[in-house]
Amino acid sequence: MRSLRGILAVSGHLAGRRAPANNAHLALFSRALQILAQQEPVRLQKLSAPDSGVVEMRLERPEARNAIGREMLQGLRSAIEKVKADATANVVLLASSVPKVFCAGADLKERRLMSPCEVREFVNSLRSTFLSFERLPRIVGKSRAKELIFTGRRFDAVEAVTMGKKNHYDMYVFIAGVVNYCVPAGEAYKRALELAQEINQKGPLAIRMAKKAINQGMEVDLSAGLAVEEECYEQVLHTQDRLEGLAAFAEKRKPVYTGK
Repeated sequence: MRSLRGILAVSGHLAGRRAPANNAHLALFSRALQILAQQEPVRLQKLSAPDSGVVEMRLERPEARNAIGREMLQGLRSAIEKVKADATANVVLLASSVPKVFCAGADLKERRLMSPCEVREFVNSLRSTFLSFERLPRIVGKSRAKELIFTGRRFDAVEAVTMGKKNHYDMYVFIAGVVNYCVPAGEAYKRALELAQEINQKGPLAIRMAKKAINQGMEVDLSAGLAVEEECYEQVLHTQDRLEGLAAFAEKRKPVYTGK
């Protein structure tokens, strides 16, 4: 972002030097203040102790109800890359700074101004960043996914919790929902932070391998999934964090994980 001095230098309004008070200068000065007032659409913020390791990724585009346009999408992708490169980041908490709004979806007003080539590029980037048509059936089942995609209907948080696909493994039945929790209005951030705090207390290497085992294991059959799980466990077996976890259990204290 350009500095105030740099922008004001363009308009001729520098401290100690009087510029002609014409309409052109005033208009440019007003625009400069608007640019400075604009926030980045996505902001990263590291939480301090005792929540060190939790990174908030906040959506901040109130004028469009956090609708995802090219700038917002680029901001999200850039933020994700920064988090990936940060060895101290254990948990990402995605939140909105706009009251009563999380995200209005894609910015259709902006898309109307795109050429077909630009739309294709934008949609491909959007699809690779978020949920695509291919992922939704794996969560809610083929029939429900078709209904949602064909009708484009909205559903509330209560339905989102119960909407899912039943997976049968021997005598167990698992139901995967679109969301994990439904909380009273205004308490979503509090519940998300509580969950982030719980995860942040666990060993980061174990969490990373568990995530890999789940994500990759769900794409294959049960036998291949067990092989993925074994491979992930092997990567944790000889780590300092595993030994620390065992020592903390024996000594009846909280473990102090270092990610090594």
